Amino acid sequence: MAGHNKWSKIKHRKAVVDKRRAKAWTMCSRAIIVAAKTGGPDPAFNFALRAAIDEARYHNVPADNIERAIKKGVGGGAGDDYEPVRYEGYGPGGVAIIIDALTNNRARTAGDLRLILGNHAGKLGTTGCVAHQFDSKGRIVVAAPEPDDDSRRPPARNAPAPAALTEDAVLEAALAAGADDVRQTDTDPPAFDVLCPPSDLHTVKAALAAAGLPVGEASLDMLPSSTVPVAGDTAKTLLELLDALEDNDDVKKVFTNADIDETALTAED
Repeated sequence: MAGHNKWSKIKHRKAVVDKRRAKAWTMCSRAIIVAAKTGGPDPAFNFALRAAIDEARYHNVPADNIERAIKKGVGGGAGDDYEPVRYEGYGPGGVAIIIDALTNNRARTAGDLRLILGNHAGKLGTTGCVAHQFDSKGRIVVAAPEPDDDSRRPPARNAPAPAALTEDAVLEAALAAGADDVRQTDTDPPAFDVLCPPSDLHTVKAALAAAGLPVGEASLDMLPSSTVPVAGDTAKTLLELLDALEDNDDVKKVFTNADIDETALTAED
């Protein structure tokens, strides 16, 4: 059940090296607006909104910003006509890429992404061209908090005692919570990705926290069913492409099935 996940390492690397806090806040607000507009303002009955709020809290978006975004979504204010769009394509080395965007102008976003991909030995594909190579999963990160993390604050009065962050402890808690898989990442110190069906994301997250594990990011991801090795100049170009895509104002998340060579990852740190 446990194993190594190179793509998770890339995502953790991006989270550490490229905070992009302002953009993260913008994307979180857009996601909340879209979810509230589509399914209503109550996260108890709106799974997408609950997920968007959880992600916003992970990125330390202030509660006032979250409430304001919900009201915008319900009110349907002018200028808030964003919609989720998924783009698929190929990167250098033939790797598959999925790009989730929140945009108010599909033509503009598609044109921008086509240009970015083309400038980095890739190309934009048609809907469904690579999606079959990925599985939709809920992903909860279990990891020791970073030195500046809010989780350094004293625990709540009735909070469970912290559990030892070992593979056995995480695996036991994940199985009890109904998770599908646990993957140890190649990070130092080690972290764990707990995977589950998307609809069980919040239940599993709550169970892990109740078990005393240090729960971090929880998100809905597209995980590759198999990976494609990428090294050398191809890996360098791919990393530049991923950075360029994530820098685009309309791009929310990027997923790939690339297994990037360790040397290239180290050079990027």
